Amino acid sequence: MSFGFEHPLIVVSAFIAIPLAAFIVRLLKNPYDAVIPLGAPGGIPFRTRQIDGLVKLLKTLEITGIVLLFISAAMPVIITSETVWLNRGADIIFVLDTSPSMAALDMDGKSRIYTAKTLLSQFARKRPTDNIGLVALGNDAALLVPPTADREALEIRLDSLRIGELGDGTALGMGLAVAAYHLEKSNSKRKIAVLITDGENNAGAIHPETAASMLREMGASLWVIGIGSSGEVPIDYVDPYTSMRRTGIFDSRFDSESMRRLSLAGGGVYITAPSADAFAGAFSRLDNSEITVRRSRVISRRQPSFLPFLISAIGLLASVRFVRRFLLGALL
Repeated sequence: MSFGFEHPLIVVSAFIAIPLAAFIVRLLKNPYDAVIPLGAPGGIPFRTRQIDGLVKLLKTLEITGIVLLFISAAMPVIITSETVWLNRGADIIFVLDTSPSMAALDMDGKSRIYTAKTLLSQFARKRPTDNIGLVALGNDAALLVPPTADREALEIRLDSLRIGELGDGTALGMGLAVAAYHLEKSNSKRKIAVLITDGENNAGAIHPETAASMLREMGASLWVIGIGSSGEVPIDYVDPYTSMRRTGIFDSRFDSESMRRLSLAGGGVYITAPSADAFAGAFSRLDNSEITVRRSRVISRRQPSFLPFLISAIGLLASVRFVRRFLLGALL
């Protein structure tokens, strides 16, 4: 955002015309005006310091009002630039596991779900032409954000997403099926589903490989990111239903082979992410592989803003006139 003038020469002329006018007035002033002190002979003279100060203040306000008139005549404008994207990217739905194991603290001291939400948010900001949606899974699965270009809505829902929000299970098939259902209704040329999980399917009525096949049949790309290390991992989260804090040591056993079979059933890609760096690398690989053409144009908008200057100028000049006419009329 910037500030400018439709007629900048008027502003320049103000800084020339006002001093020039003051100089001419001073030249035309009567040189024979006499100053007569008021007061009794030999007594305390009449003090005019307060009046002199008020007169100087009125002159300053008057000049300020005139300058504001010049500024308003120059038509000040507020200039804003907006990037308009000229093409539509892919429709991408992230399917995020919210089971309690995602609270394991093995991502450089951060939880798996916190790291997933952070990387997902960064990925979305780098892909302005893509519509990005969010599905959460637990005992069941639900679409939290439909594919959208509204990054603020996505950020808000990501921030509010909690461990155990959909129960303690891991319904991978249901999560992928929900994504497939909404991608099937999309008219985008490119459709992508990204599953982020750290466990095996143990809930839901749909087998994960069946849902993965649905995605392949509709021409959607499938990415499976298996997150988490193996072994004993600390865990810490607050149960959303009881508000009780749960801490302890979690025995993380990740079945990489089942995740690989799942990606093959969907004709997709499987990436394992046992650490935070590997997890970030998985998102980089996704970003580099699913490239979309981005065409944009910058539009400048000019909003007139002369009215505040005009109102201020009229207010100052009217106030000066009022004080001189009705309050100091006998002295000025």
